[in-house]
Amino acid sequence: MIKYDLIAEQLLYEGTIEQENLFKPQRLKREDLLLTHNEGYWEKLSKLHLSAQEIRRTGFPLSEALVEREVVIMQGTVQAAEYAMEHGIGMNIAGGTHHAYADRGAGFCLLNDIAIAARVLLHQQKVKKVLVVDLDVHQGDGTASIFQNTPEVFTFSMHGHHNYPMHKERSDLDIPLADHTTDAHYLSTLDEHLPRLIDEVQPEVIFYQSGVDILGTDKLGKLSVTREGCKARDRRVLELSKRNNIPLVISMGGGYSERLTDIVEAHCNTFRLAQEIFF
Repeated sequence: MIKYDLIAEQLLYEGTIEQENLFKPQRLKREDLLLTHNEGYWEKLSKLHLSAQEIRRTGFPLSEALVEREVVIMQGTVQAAEYAMEHGIGMNIAGGTHHAYADRGAGFCLLNDIAIAARVLLHQQKVKKVLVVDLDVHQGDGTASIFQNTPEVFTFSMHGHHNYPMHKERSDLDIPLADHTTDAHYLSTLDEHLPRLIDEVQPEVIFYQSGVDILGTDKLGKLSVTREGCKARDRRVLELSKRNNIPLVISMGGGYSERLTDIVEAHCNTFRLAQEIFF
């Protein structure tokens, strides 16, 4: 999507980041991928052998270029996690592919970057407890399913009740929101739950899916959050992470507003806040 290039260009143009702040990921290692995804599924996907039904479920025409793109995005979140452990925060301009299950793709997600990166940190024994904070307007169903029997990972999803996926998985904590939820209700709900979760879970790293499809301008979102409200949401997550000295890994997630400016500016706000709060 063009938004990924535009986010980087805007942040460089305004001086929020420098070229040295950007990294270009390589391909994800097969062994890291298989910590999360079933080998049979990966073999079918990598060889472009998915059935017509499996391809329809992903929402993408299957191609070698698409799979290669996805593998690079996955590595981007793994590297962002490594940077976060070292510097306090790491961010992937792409990612947030939370609809991908261990054995199948769905909802424009072929592989699950949050799950992969969390599994890598756990496998390397860099952390023992992970908190996933998924604030995309769509429930992180794939992530919830992958970590259903993994006590080392606590999954929290705050999402639109009447939105995709129609069948919701069970996260460790799900907060469904009514259509047309406004800034005040959205932020008070987040305030009610997130500080408490951090105290109770005691995570050693937080993975934050910061989708901006909660905006009232979003074609698929159904909520009524303003751009200022979305920024206030991000500020809460970033400040809590910083205040509690918890490394924060951010994947951008969805955004489908009619005007590209609304999407890019909302995503850029996340990076601007990261610069303000962490550096």
